[in-house]
Amino acid sequence: MNNLKNKIALVTGGNSGIGYAIGKELVAQGAKVVITGRRKEAIEAAAHEIGASSFLADQANLDDTIQLTAAVKEQFAKIDILVINAGITGTLGPIEEASVENFDRVMNINFRGAYFTLSKFIPLLNDGASVVILSSIVAATHKPNSSIYQASKAALNSIAKTAAAELASRKIRVNIVSPGPHRTEIMRKTGLEEMALKSITEQLINDIPLKKMGEPEDVAKLVTYLCDDAASFITGTEVIVDGGITL
Repeated sequence: MNNLKNKIALVTGGNSGIGYAIGKELVAQGAKVVITGRRKEAIEAAAHEIGASSFLADQANLDDTIQLTAAVKEQFAKIDILVINAGITGTLGPIEEASVENFDRVMNINFRGAYFTLSKFIPLLNDGASVVILSSIVAATHKPNSSIYQASKAALNSIAKTAAAELASRKIRVNIVSPGPHRTEIMRKTGLEEMALKSITEQLINDIPLKKMGEPEDVAKLVTYLCDDAASFITGTEVIVDGGITL
């Protein structure tokens, strides 16, 4: 399949997990893909593996985003697909014990960084382009000990819908994909021990109606669909990919 042949795509946070799977699927659909990441060796290795180009950039760093924008403009002039995927959970804990450092780190990547990535790339979007923002089902939940992460994703959903309204006159579509539990490395970055992670995973599988964790490829296929002309009448929509856990 080459539904996205010769389309130019940028995926932030593309060196692992869902971002990696999205980049790989976009390449498979014929797109020319640039993936970004914060670790030089990891992002270069990932790009080589999937047949994409790489750019070292931290979404939390506005200077990096400006440099990324300039590099993409110089190489391609315009892009057709923007996937804002980079994000972290940060450390978990109750509101009363929250640290400013953790708050700033999560918000700088998940919200501020995503916001200004979108802002800086809007002038480079071709009319009719597709923007997909990776959020999470936690944007609509209020579980204890996850207030900062949940708030960052709720804010992200808000700007995505505003962008959909602002960019509709240019036929640019902006959609949100909100995964539920998937097999990625993001939970390992919360600082929880292996036994705790195993227990959480088992509980999640028990709670999910489909009785399995999602795979990054599930999200990747949905994202590429939203970037295709087949989804030309879809904008401002949030698509939940969670195996039914939020039913």
